[in-house]
Amino acid sequence: MKKFIDRKSEMETLQNEYKRDGSALVILYGRRRVGKTTLITEFIKNKKALFFLASEESEVQNRNSFKEKAADFINSDLLKNADVKSWDIIFKAIADTSFDSKPIIVIDEFQYIGKANPAFPSIFQRIWEELLKNKPIMVILCGSLISMMESQTLAYNSPLYGRRTAQIRLKQIPFYYYQEFFPGKTRKELIEMYAVTGGVPKYIELFSSSKDIYQSIQTCVLNRSGYLYDEPHFLLQQEVTEVGSYFSLIKAIAAGNSKLSSISKVLEVKATSLTKYLKTLIDLDILEREVPITEDNPEKSKRGLYKIKDNYIRFWFAFIYPNMSFIESENSRIVMDKIRKGLTTNHTAFVYEDVCRERMWELNAEDCWSFHFTKIGRWWDGQNEIDLVAIDPDGNNIILGECKYWQEPVGITVLQDLESKTSSIEWHRNQRHVWYVLFSASGFTDKLKELAKQRTDLLLFDEQTD
Repeated sequence: MKKFIDRKSEMETLQNEYKRDGSALVILYGRRRVGKTTLITEFIKNKKALFFLASEESEVQNRNSFKEKAADFINSDLLKNADVKSWDIIFKAIADTSFDSKPIIVIDEFQYIGKANPAFPSIFQRIWEELLKNKPIMVILCGSLISMMESQTLAYNSPLYGRRTAQIRLKQIPFYYYQEFFPGKTRKELIEMYAVTGGVPKYIELFSSSKDIYQSIQTCVLNRSGYLYDEPHFLLQQEVTEVGSYFSLIKAIAAGNSKLSSISKVLEVKATSLTKYLKTLIDLDILEREVPITEDNPEKSKRGLYKIKDNYIRFWFAFIYPNMSFIESENSRIVMDKIRKGLTTNHTAFVYEDVCRERMWELNAEDCWSFHFTKIGRWWDGQNEIDLVAIDPDGNNIILGECKYWQEPVGITVLQDLESKTSSIEWHRNQRHVWYVLFSASGFTDKLKELAKQRTDLLLFDEQTD
């Protein structure tokens, strides 16, 4: 991606750490392809920095490679030609060097060194305490294996626990910034792109050169040599050992089994045996557990539903994984026909709810209402479901909303249906103020627009014009 987009808060954190007096130790981690290296590269521009990318080779090979980089960094032929058997010697050479400005040491894919030598976090902890901590120096430990980075650098039993001065878990880029990636595209086209790429910068970059979403899918996904064809396998293989078990679990949820009981029934295993797998996938930002937004104790709620949080993985399990035999037999045309028929109704329409939820937070910050809601999500009971429910507990305000990614304009019946569900919600039933909001990908009927002009409790947002 030629243009650096978003990451304002992360960049601000890095700049603040750089400006602090004395040393700084920053842990930066996140899933692969989310833009960690790009962020660091942008940050260290015009700064004195040593950037080292660790590999899956042995500790000795990594140490020798780091020595070469360090020798060039401090311009030391002595270090370059030395037979170094210890990390301490390399870091001491850096620490003893005088610099005109604060030096930055970046170790990217830090977890690989710890994987080669489980004692390395302890070694680095000693180096930090004895050589770097009291020097005007900044260290960034970066990694893409989330579980390993957390265990090596952030967990309570990690030798590095409590040493960091800041930590950043880099997430996917919000939909808000998609216009900057795809200038000239309509908001509906942007939503389609987001529904598949999900805010992963590398995926966005791959899709940016195609004229439409279907051409991008054909080139990057349906081609067996395409970059994204088997991406979920690569993601999970790095993080977990039982890839097959995790795939079965995600597949069951993708097929519409969102309750723990139904997932366990499909997989023919006890529900209790799924807990660790579900937790791991939630920690990896692949799944999320939802409860009705009005629940007082979400963690203890028995009404929780599991959904695939990652847009690309949701798309892949819906359209690619079940149809791999067609792709492998060079009949990707059949799969593309399925995608053309089902992408909007079976995938994009659900992602659209997330887009609208993000938009609601923007409206909240823009003082769209006379109050500010504190949380937002979905709501459901045994009979009804509402796409958006936002709650302002201080003022007893509640906003109810629907998100319709339809080909035709939304009419007044959608509002009437939403209003009819209002009485089903128990939250502050006798003292609340109810507001309504409707989002539509294809506009609204004239009758509904006229009604909205007459009401102060109703807002309409048309993706074609807003």
